[in-house]
Amino acid sequence: MQTEIKVYEGEDLQELINQAKQELGDNVRILYYEEFTEKSWWNPFSKKKKYKLFVEKEDVKPVEPIVKFDEILEKVENIIEEKLKNVSLQPTSSAATNPSPAVSENIYEELKEFTGEALDLIQLLLEKGVELDVAKEIVQPACGLDLESGKMDLNEATFKEALKKGIEQKIKFVGDFDVSKSENSKFKVITFVGPTGVGKTTNLFKIASDFLLNKNLKIAVISTDTFKVGAIQQARFYANILKIPFFTVGDSKKLRKTLLELADIDVVLIDTVGRSHYDSWKLGEVKEILRGGFDWMEAVLTISCNYNPEEALSVVNNYKAYFPVKSLFFTKIDETSRPGILLNLPIKTGLPVSYISTGQRVPEDIEILTPENMAQFILGEK
Repeated sequence: MQTEIKVYEGEDLQELINQAKQELGDNVRILYYEEFTEKSWWNPFSKKKKYKLFVEKEDVKPVEPIVKFDEILEKVENIIEEKLKNVSLQPTSSAATNPSPAVSENIYEELKEFTGEALDLIQLLLEKGVELDVAKEIVQPACGLDLESGKMDLNEATFKEALKKGIEQKIKFVGDFDVSKSENSKFKVITFVGPTGVGKTTNLFKIASDFLLNKNLKIAVISTDTFKVGAIQQARFYANILKIPFFTVGDSKKLRKTLLELADIDVVLIDTVGRSHYDSWKLGEVKEILRGGFDWMEAVLTISCNYNPEEALSVVNNYKAYFPVKSLFFTKIDETSRPGILLNLPIKTGLPVSYISTGQRVPEDIEILTPENMAQFILGEK
């Protein structure tokens, strides 16, 4: 008895069966089928489920198949319902030679423990400027073991909930600034430091407005920025609107004298001149001036969200070497579509986060950072 085995491949199992019966007639026996996932050459995260159907045609009418056609279709339907996340990150030759621009060449090795929606979320984070190691660290707390693949997949209902869970576990939040006085100080002193152009002065007065108008605190502002043209005028303008004491100092002795003479004040906010994080001499000058207030002072590092990851990390590390940085204050979130810095910096530096500036308006455009709104900023929901 002569037999002929043929293989059909396609995306719909029932269509493959119909094609086999049409070509080979009713005298055909279904041997078995295979299910596999094919990846797009232009995007290794894009998956398409396909089937291979193996059939046999005999010269004589075969005996009744052990597995009936209706039973096969029923099994296929059950497989489709149960296997909603059947993803395997094994590179094909085309995908390996044409990697997604959002990922590195060793993406498959780096992400081999993840599958399904966990991979999709990681890819989204990479597109938002989150670094690969940070994306993995943030996504992992929201994952559980997928028993079928033996890999990690999301166990949260949405990307937002998954991201929020990872952020809650991996990033520290200071919330509103702590304005309680220490035993050795008459008032709280908060100093804003950071590179040129990140919005220190504007955001300092947003905080001053909140303390004054919403918390009934008595505020004073001291500016050490006597270098930039118009800086003192801008700061004095804001202080006059709020009707709060405003002082300018150019050295540590005058800063110390001014702080000692202040009375009936709850919080002092110090504005500093912006300096390049590469200019050690200029950073040293700023540090020398602030030395007059180190007994009381804690520093807030303001940094723009439109910095690239390497530059942002360099800014933080260099400023930390000069000033007692207690938290990160992010600015200009409205000027970037890749806000990965929000995750990269606190994860890589261990520093807590405090506020985020959402625009130029004083005092409206500012928010206290929370896991909820941080996830929204990353996903583009705010």
